[in-house]
Amino acid sequence: MSQRYGPYGGSYLPEVLVEPVRKLEEVWRHLKGDHEFLKEVQTILNTYAGRPTPLTEVPSFSKAIGGPQIFLKREDLLHTGAHKLNNTLGQCLIAKRMGKKRVIAETGAGQHGVATATACAYMGMECTVYMGAKDAKRQEPNVKRMELLGAEVVPVDKGSATLKDAINEAMRDWSKTYDESHYCLGSVLGPYPYPEMVAFFQKVIGEEVKEVITPDIVVACVGGGSNAIGIFTPFIGKARLIGVEGGGKSKSLGKHAARFEGGRPGVLHGTYTYLLQDENGQIVETSSISAGLDYPAIGPMHALLHDEEKVEYTSATDDEALEAFKLLAKTEGIIPALECSHALAFLVKEGKTFPKDSIVVMNLSGRGDKDLPELFAKGLIP
Repeated sequence: MSQRYGPYGGSYLPEVLVEPVRKLEEVWRHLKGDHEFLKEVQTILNTYAGRPTPLTEVPSFSKAIGGPQIFLKREDLLHTGAHKLNNTLGQCLIAKRMGKKRVIAETGAGQHGVATATACAYMGMECTVYMGAKDAKRQEPNVKRMELLGAEVVPVDKGSATLKDAINEAMRDWSKTYDESHYCLGSVLGPYPYPEMVAFFQKVIGEEVKEVITPDIVVACVGGGSNAIGIFTPFIGKARLIGVEGGGKSKSLGKHAARFEGGRPGVLHGTYTYLLQDENGQIVETSSISAGLDYPAIGPMHALLHDEEKVEYTSATDDEALEAFKLLAKTEGIIPALECSHALAFLVKEGKTFPKDSIVVMNLSGRGDKDLPELFAKGLIP
């Protein structure tokens, strides 16, 4: 039976993908307990990816917002500039163990695509990345990086031309080529075992924090939810956990990407979870200044954490995220990705209400270089 998280998760697949997912589940069940495999993953993370990443206190940012002691978990300093590499290195090793020669990926902000292309280059595998045409335009630096790394980048102009549509095309490719290809899903989404597998590779983030500090509050942005699960996992039931979704332009359906603010349970891309849909059950378009949060569903683990009230979920608007983006740059000399700028925006709004002696850790899940050309072009930053 497929793994579930309460009522959420499962494995909802077209018949052609049932067998390849079953084989992946079988291999994963063995490898997650294989000490040699896990040692190989950790060695590559340490010697190639740059783990452990540091914790950086940001006193000037905290002073500017009237907040408590704030630390950033610096996943932006991981090789490729985001947390995504933790997962792609692990999955590409699995693909090699399975005898696959090619890896397929989807990407929104481009960070998972870059991380997959990097892992494939490192391991000598072919790589094809599907990316919504809208996202490819607003994240052009990452498109060029993927191509430089040897990946084929396929723009998808169907539907909303964003992450949802990129996943559709990636799964179509996989259904035709699974004998030679592995689909490297980038977040805690999709059919089992993907949510568990991605969460497993990302939990290193929170484990490293736990070794250094005991936070009272942990904050992360939430798209599909991999960076948030990664940092939340060791602290569930032990700290106040806050996930921040993309609030977009307004609270009107179609103008945001906040699944817990107007969404309801349904099935998308192989899993049962909260998603944004209309009264007829049709998936609605989402809107976010951040390509990485611009997706209508959230990982099934987050759906259960929401229902059990173990994590507080809120949202930040495009404008709030942009202001927080600029504030961190000016006060600390750190340019964050627009995704994690939503978590920063929550701190800007609420940080002054936290006890002054509390310790806050926020996952800075990626750097903002990729966002600068689009922001300059739109005149959103000087």
